[in-house]
Amino acid sequence: MANKLTTAGRKLAWQQNIFSIVVVLFISLITYFGWGLIHAQSMLAAGVVTIIPNVFFALKAFKYAGAKSSKLVVESFFSGVKLKMVLTALLFTLAFKFFVLLPIPFFSMFCLVMALPLLTPFFLKG
Repeated sequence: MANKLTTAGRKLAWQQNIFSIVVVLFISLITYFGWGLIHAQSMLAAGVVTIIPNVFFALKAFKYAGAKSSKLVVESFFSGVKLKMVLTALLFTLAFKFFVLLPIPFFSMFCLVMALPLLTPFFLKG
């Protein structure tokens, strides 16, 4: 059973993740037609490397809420951050090991997706 206090946080986290997926797909598609397949693959790979850890973080961070479980809230948040960092490092390693990636498109998309949670409230109001 989900805690009612976590509903708002989960909703915002899922909106941000879905918005990030849409932005990554849209920009990768534009890049494919503008610069070609290798640039688009690099951008898409960066999106995957960034979004997958964000999804796991959202699942961990908004597991508990309320004054009675404040210690669990803090622990789940920090364990979510740790999991996100480990997954990001692992996915970075796998991406650069198994794919031919261009660094500028890859890191441009990585930085954009990392900044999207700051921009999402301006695009998704309500």
